[in-house]
This record gives sequence, structure tokens and C-alpha cells, in this order.
Amino acid sequence: MDLRIGCYAVITDDAGRMLLPHWNEGNRSGWTMPGGGMEPGEHPADAVVREVFEETGYHVELGELLGVDNIVIPAEDRIAPGAGPIQGVRLVWRARITGGELTVERDGTTDDVAWHAQETVDVLDRVELVDVARRWAGLI
Repeated sequence: MDLRIGCYAVITDDAGRMLLPHWNEGNRSGWTMPGGGMEPGEHPADAVVREVFEETGYHVELGELLGVDNIVIPAEDRIAPGAGPIQGVRLVWRARITGGELTVERDGTTDDVAWHAQETVDVLDRVELVDVARRWAGLI
């Protein structure tokens, strides 16, 4: 079984809107949390800061670690044909923006990024990690 460690951030603005990138890979897509996979040897906190910048254009400072989530994806549900099952360990922090400018990632697995009011998030086509992170952050 493959293992992937993902590091993500819950980022909200003063109006309570949530920053979400749009993931688009293979034949699957949905709004997701800013963040992504940790590189070999990389510290998880460094990974989330790097990934948030790559996907959103914002520099962030991490707050509290909100939680650790685990998901197992069977081989038949993987995007890559012929890949075996994968376990995803997902770490989620609260974060605040310290600089940068909203920018859509180029040449990555996200094709958009936007601020969404909480009631709008409820109706978005989103990955389940969004709701897990929202619960941990006390947003729902």
C-alpha cells in the first residue's frame, strides 16, 4: 500500500469566508483545502506553507494543528491506472495570511482558487476533507 502525507490549512478572512483551491486531476475535480503532499525529508509545517503558496499565492503563518485525518483509497478508486491502494494521512492547521497575492497555480493539480462564504461552501462540489477541516475549525 502506498502512503501519502498531506498537509493543509484552514484560512478564513475577517468576513468568515474560506479560501479554497479547485482540484482538477484526471477525470476528478472539486473544491479542496489549500495544501498538498509532503516532499521526502520535508517538515510537515514547511510543506503546508509551501503548498499554500503554490496553490494560492499567499504566504501564511501557521496557528494550531487542528487535527490528523486518515483515509484509505482502494486501488479501483485511484486516479492512476494500475496503482495499488493508498493511505492518506492528512494534517490540518489553522493559518493566517501574512503576505502575497491571490494567484491561481500554474502547471499543478489546481485550476482555480477563490474565497467562499460558508453558506456557499455548503453547496460546492467539494472533497470530504473540506468538511472535516471546517468541523475541526468550528466553522460548521
